[in-house]
Amino acid sequence: MAFLDNSGDIILDAVLTDAGRYRLAQGNGSFKITKFALGDDEIDYASYNKNHPSGSAYYDLEILQTPVLEAFTNNTSTMKSKLLSIPRTNLLYMPVILQNTAESPAAPSGSSEIHTVCCDSTTVGDTSGAGFLIQANNTPAAYELRKGILNGFEPSKGENFIRADQGLNTNEIAATSAIDADLLETQYIVEMDNRLGSVVTSERDGGAARVSFIDDDNIASYYFSLASDPGYVEQMNTNSPNSNLLGPKGTKISFKIQASTELQTSTYLFEKLGSTTSMTKVDGIAQSVRYIDTMVKITGATTGYSLNLPVRFIKIPLV
Repeated sequence: MAFLDNSGDIILDAVLTDAGRYRLAQGNGSFKITKFALGDDEIDYASYNKNHPSGSAYYDLEILQTPVLEAFTNNTSTMKSKLLSIPRTNLLYMPVILQNTAESPAAPSGSSEIHTVCCDSTTVGDTSGAGFLIQANNTPAAYELRKGILNGFEPSKGENFIRADQGLNTNEIAATSAIDADLLETQYIVEMDNRLGSVVTSERDGGAARVSFIDDDNIASYYFSLASDPGYVEQMNTNSPNSNLLGPKGTKISFKIQASTELQTSTYLFEKLGSTTSMTKVDGIAQSVRYIDTMVKITGATTGYSLNLPVRFIKIPLV
């Protein structure tokens, strides 16, 4: 929903999601709003001008005049930064979640910082280097660490994974300082298109994560917590060198992606949703591939901050 300023009157513009409309249409009393969240994605607080020539009444004028987005129903595109209540008033910085590009197996590829998921055995490759990863002596540990390439066919045999770090991204506070307990993220929600793939643990022999919910748009939600999912969420050391965070560090979430059975065995979704491009294989030869671009969304359930990560599923076409 959104608040719209119309000639001095405050108007509440609210729309229901597909799930909300479904429950309202049932007419059986199941439509009850029990929780809601507020966000301030449109606001740039750097626009607060303490040096405005007209005085203190105008310090926040530019913020108050910022246009506000109208309400829309796509739940995967709303509220990157949710509002939260913290009683103490001495906070200078709020926690964020950043994509990790410092740890080699977690680093994405290219300037677009995208992770690429190989969908079948041909695309992954073998000892000949005919694919985008190479396996020597048929041992999982021998997969070449090509930056940003994930083994979506057999994730347990791939070394690379996706990682996001939570903490304070400022050099005004020493990176070796411990993060305050009320700024520590302990729970994460990972959302992705269930037609394309699923989340699996970054550990070598770990299994698939349990889907918590799949909405009407086929977006699957996975819930992970520091207390119960150590294969996904871990607390970072204060002196950890493999992080993009400049200040105190909180927790990190790591996982791999397994391509769906449909992407592994057919080209239907590639033809309907994707396109073609050329990529360089391990052997240095350019290869035409089918691809589908999508987003994986990571949200901190405690702090409300979210991060959208670009992911590309690829498949070498059959000759």
